[in-house]
Amino acid sequence: MEMAIMYIAAIIAVAVVIFMLIKKMDIKISLFLIGILLMFVALLMGKPIAFENFVSSGVKWLDPFKVVGDQFVSTLVSAGFIILILGGYTAYMSHIGANEVTVSVLAKPIGHIKSPYILVPIVFLLGNLLSLVIPSASNLAIILLATLFPVLIEAGMSTLSAAAVIATTATIMPTPLGSDNVAIAAELAKTAKFAGLTASDYVFRYHVLVSVPTLLVIAIVHYFWQKFMDKRHPETADLAAVDVKDVKAIEGGHLYRTVYAILPLLPIIMLLVVFAINSIFGTKINVTVELASILSFVIAILCELIRTRKGKETLAGTDSFFKGMGNAMPIVALLVAASVFVVGLKSIGLINALQSAMTGLHGSGMGFVLPLILVALSALIVLLSGSGTALFFAMVPLMVPLAAAAGINVLAVSLPMGLAGNLLRAVSPVSAVVMIVAGSVKKSPLEIVRRTSVPMIAGVVVMFILSMFIFLPMGA
Repeated sequence: MEMAIMYIAAIIAVAVVIFMLIKKMDIKISLFLIGILLMFVALLMGKPIAFENFVSSGVKWLDPFKVVGDQFVSTLVSAGFIILILGGYTAYMSHIGANEVTVSVLAKPIGHIKSPYILVPIVFLLGNLLSLVIPSASNLAIILLATLFPVLIEAGMSTLSAAAVIATTATIMPTPLGSDNVAIAAELAKTAKFAGLTASDYVFRYHVLVSVPTLLVIAIVHYFWQKFMDKRHPETADLAAVDVKDVKAIEGGHLYRTVYAILPLLPIIMLLVVFAINSIFGTKINVTVELASILSFVIAILCELIRTRKGKETLAGTDSFFKGMGNAMPIVALLVAASVFVVGLKSIGLINALQSAMTGLHGSGMGFVLPLILVALSALIVLLSGSGTALFFAMVPLMVPLAAAAGINVLAVSLPMGLAGNLLRAVSPVSAVVMIVAGSVKKSPLEIVRRTSVPMIAGVVVMFILSMFIFLPMGA
């Protein structure tokens, strides 16, 4: 009877979450409520709440709500704080106009290349580089439609080829500044094998081994696929029919452009330099993502003071940093909500049941099954909802125990699932970035997806094979 209650409760809970993901609803509150209800079910079953080092309130029926508060505290002192800091720094870069300068400086050389198909892989890789500065795929597409799209059309690229490249620019760039990488690194750091792991270590030691080769393969596939599709469906580009957002011209001298183009990338430059020094010389310099961001924030303030020579206005402008932290709070809340949901699943015994079911994968040569299932689930949710972010964050607390139960390295789970969601976003006709690009160039989303699907699916296949080849042999 107890097993039946557990499975019925779990199936209903997971079904509700998947339904809301597909319907593109905000699921944060739902994850909180479902997690709390599952904990109440566990209490009725006579089971304890499965929250590490949990101290009861003294009234067991209040304990599920106490878990929510404890989880906020736990998350905010680790991954949550880093995500807030990154949100603040990104907002300040936008406030001082540094993001626009970076885009302008990096995109300027594109105008000198006149071969439309050579531009396809170059723009794809450049766009992914720019995603370090503008992490939102939708916002980056809007800016590139205004700045690069006319240049690409003038160079002779077809409308659909240019649109497809722009729609795929924010994918899997290896960056310790990504909230997904921050979240998984913080989760892995709790384990004995990855104790003390930082976001920089996760990205520069592991993520990059898969993401960089995958990006290069996608760039090459893009080249041949767009060329093939243009020959198969020749068209006449109509620039006048394209709706683009006006972007203000960048004014200022060479020094201004150089410094302000570097500022948005400064945290990642710091982290790369420190990582290289530690790797080459064996030093133990500990510059975390939040430290690099705070140092970069201080440097940016000094640059603004020197540029404007208006102390009062410059200091007032720093308020955008703290507003940006507030804007990043929904990501933290999603991570907390997902953790509460997982506590509920653990409390009713589902996670233990799944772990027991997976022990059969030990030494069977079938270790790829778990990652494959999770990638397939990510693909389904992303294609139907246009976003895999919520699913990934919901799975973060589950990755370590499930990988351990299957006897495989957790990296063989975290990397394929995280990368698949980001790659397949450009294949969903209902994703925000595809709809924005399609609406701007006056084409249907399905026309855009026909151009993005082959490069992105090729990327998923290559990414999965690389992940299994590199990380499965490493063991649990």
